[in-house]
Amino acid sequence: MKKLAKEFKSTPPKELWVEGVTYNFVYGFLGSTIVVAITLGYDIGVLVSYLLYYFFVGKIINRPKYVTSLGKFIVFPIPTALGAYIGYKLAPVLINLI
Repeated sequence: MKKLAKEFKSTPPKELWVEGVTYNFVYGFLGSTIVVAITLGYDIGVLVSYLLYYFFVGKIINRPKYVTSLGKFIVFPIPTALGAYIGYKLAPVLINLI
């Protein structure tokens, strides 16, 4: 726990919140919209979801890998899971708008 606190304090806020939390939230959100679009059987929604997801994956693949405990246990899984859940809940609404 002390190691996580030390890493948290030494991580610049921009890196933590913009590059960590925000990117992982969007990653989870976009990934879950694909599943919902497929489940609803809305082909154009599936295509749009895949396009958005893979454009975004192209961006995040080029970032440094998580090597700290903070990145592995907090910054990646929590925002990604929250983004996926919100994507799951909002995907039907977004698909109806398309």
